[in-house]
Amino acid sequence: MELHQLEAFSAVMSTGSITGAARLLRRSQPGVTRTIQDLEQEIGYALFDRKGPRVTPTGRAFQLYDEVERSLIGLDAIRASARAIGRDEPTPLRIVATPALAAALAPRAIAKLPLACTQERTRADTQLRSASAEQVAQALLSRAADVGIATLPLDHAALDVHYIIEAPCVAVLHRDDPLAQDAVLPLARLAGQPVATLANRYRLRNRIDRAFDQAGIALHVALETNASLNAMMAAQQKLGVALVDPVTAFGLRLADVEVRPLDVPIPFLYGVVTLSGRTRTGALDAMIATLADVSHALLPGAVRHAASQHGALVAHDRMDSPDRAGDSTSSSHRDTGVPA
Repeated sequence: MELHQLEAFSAVMSTGSITGAARLLRRSQPGVTRTIQDLEQEIGYALFDRKGPRVTPTGRAFQLYDEVERSLIGLDAIRASARAIGRDEPTPLRIVATPALAAALAPRAIAKLPLACTQERTRADTQLRSASAEQVAQALLSRAADVGIATLPLDHAALDVHYIIEAPCVAVLHRDDPLAQDAVLPLARLAGQPVATLANRYRLRNRIDRAFDQAGIALHVALETNASLNAMMAAQQKLGVALVDPVTAFGLRLADVEVRPLDVPIPFLYGVVTLSGRTRTGALDAMIATLADVSHALLPGAVRHAASQHGALVAHDRMDSPDRAGDSTSSSHRDTGVPA
């Protein structure tokens, strides 16, 4: 399996046609067709169903595409590092984060990094990409990233969790919504109200569902999505109240909406992680520290926990703890178990 085969496959998947891939790669259409056929022969199965000039990816093609894209991204990172080494410059700092954290948190930390880092750097020396929480772990394990930021759970033996940030979820409402008059929105007032929120039942959505169940309130999900920003846009269009993570709500402000705390704390939890046993640079240590500082500055009620608290924080009974309300109203610089 050769690089030009993988690049041709990726181009066909991206453009949707052999013709488009040929234009993108600046190769001839017959040449791209032969390359794809050679790849299919080597791996032993078809990647595309062909109907004349049109091609449709098979199910196996979609599975392979994820792996190929990760490999090509990793190769691009190697090229960037090689160029930096050749110029006697620091190698790029590679950050991978879940979409909300990549959009709203990481750029703020990158902007502060040159001030926090004793090593001379420019903002162009940083690479940032978004991925699912599972893919964040994979990027670190494959050494395609230097530091990851992802929601809990982050329970991988080969990863070092440096700390965990907890902050309460919030409601986002259109400014004309009568519920926006409340400085703190009672969860009970959402009974029967259309709600826009997340769909991943193994992470934040699980905590939202539990909070409503424990309060005996029926949750009416009018819009289910995979990104908090989508839910906020729904609130902006008066489709319902968005229940979202605080990073997106405070980090990506929208016009005509208000952000309100809830009277029942629903914890949003994320950690900063690196690969165990890997030598850390001054720039990487500065990024780890700066991410914590930016989290405290951005998120009202943010609490920093030691990595050793991971198990307790993700356990179901932790959500029932009577002191949870005390945590949510703590100072933004409160810390449990690690120095600020």
